[in-house]
Amino acid sequence: MVGSLPPEIGNLKATTLIDLSMNQFSNGIPREIGGLQNLVHLSLRLNKLQGSIPDSLSTMLGLEFLDLSHNNISGIIPRSMEKLQNLKYFNVSVNKLYGEIPSGGPFKNLSSQFFIDNEALCGSSRFSVPPCPTSSKDRTNRKKFLVLFLLLGLALLFVPITFVFVWIRYKRGKRSPQQVDSLSIVAIERISYYELMQATDALSESNLIGSGSFGSVYKGVLRNGTAIAVKVFNLQLDAAFMSFDTECEVFRNLRHRNLVKVISSCSNLDFKALVLEYMSNKSLEKYLYSHNYFLDIRQRVRIMIDVAYALEYLHHGCSSAVIHCDLKPINVLLDEDMVGHLSDFGISKLLCEDESDLYTKTLATLGYIAPEYGLDGLVSTKCDVYSYGIMLLETFTRRKPNEFEGDLTLKQWVSYSLPEAVMDVVDVNLITPMGNRLQKELDVVTSIMKVALDCCAESPARRTNMKDVVAMLQKIKIQLLAC
Repeated sequence: MVGSLPPEIGNLKATTLIDLSMNQFSNGIPREIGGLQNLVHLSLRLNKLQGSIPDSLSTMLGLEFLDLSHNNISGIIPRSMEKLQNLKYFNVSVNKLYGEIPSGGPFKNLSSQFFIDNEALCGSSRFSVPPCPTSSKDRTNRKKFLVLFLLLGLALLFVPITFVFVWIRYKRGKRSPQQVDSLSIVAIERISYYELMQATDALSESNLIGSGSFGSVYKGVLRNGTAIAVKVFNLQLDAAFMSFDTECEVFRNLRHRNLVKVISSCSNLDFKALVLEYMSNKSLEKYLYSHNYFLDIRQRVRIMIDVAYALEYLHHGCSSAVIHCDLKPINVLLDEDMVGHLSDFGISKLLCEDESDLYTKTLATLGYIAPEYGLDGLVSTKCDVYSYGIMLLETFTRRKPNEFEGDLTLKQWVSYSLPEAVMDVVDVNLITPMGNRLQKELDVVTSIMKVALDCCAESPARRTNMKDVVAMLQKIKIQLLAC
């Protein structure tokens, strides 16, 4: 479609999703669009839109997804958009924007990739943009203030500073050489072995959260009260060294709200550990298979959308694509708000810019492995898509992919039952047996199963990508809200 977006678009009051991407729309975004208070998903990417971002967008408080990338939009990003607390995806890359990127509200969790290729954006260094310049008058006043402050500081604090310096030197002299590097502040790059021992009660069994192929995870509490998870690698396994190095390399440049955050690390000849943010609700697997816990259909959809967002970021939002290689419910951790976070990058792979796939001998978990990965060791982002599809099936059937006998697989079992017999495969505890609502929920589950089967097609070329998965699941989420 070509032409301008009509101001009458603001009359679509009940609309929750608008996708007008990959068209030829030009001129500006009408300010009347801000009247769509029920809108959750808005995509205008890959058009020829001009003008500025209308400030009226900041009134759309329910907006979760906004893609304005690949247009000719100029001007600044309105600071009022910090009000959009529900906004999880905001992409304005490849435009002509300038000025400061807002830093509050949803902008705290957005990736730098969403702002690349613009005229002259500036702001926080975490967006990979230069700092915003200040006026000459501001710089002069700031210099005067700094000089005055420095003189006062030297005059008033010289003696106390000297005392503190002497006291620190004295205390360091009394400590053993191994304790000199002890660090207690989470923001420091490394935390000492001794502090981790104290935080976890010397890796006590009572603090053991779980064990994996390359080590164990313990709960701990730092001296400042911060709850942490300490992933200790089993250095008796040669692969554990590589796993530790891989996770450090991957996490060095990753920042996303649906990835488990690495707070720090601790490494010496005999001990290697990652310090992670603590996920109080443990893993998706616990909620799927424990009799003491339960996830309703809305919670499962939200968690799988969280994982899809994480994979979309890894595959499409990083300078080099990251392949997780080991997607499964136990690697999806849940925080206190039941938000899903992808974890355990011990066997993940980085794709260089000129690579679309690579070969590896690393073996992932049986049942979730894409055919080309298991047979030939060929790894691409489509391997993650396949594993995600299997995990999506598992989440809504509550059947593990490796529990089937003979030639039957979870994927085949589900596909044979769609669409007429979806009730035979869905988790029996998931559907509300109430007349009209029952059929609506079954329709939602059928749509989810179809997305999952698109993800785990035998041929990598036929599998969808995570950007499309996010969009499809968002539509299903809206469909579910209407039930």
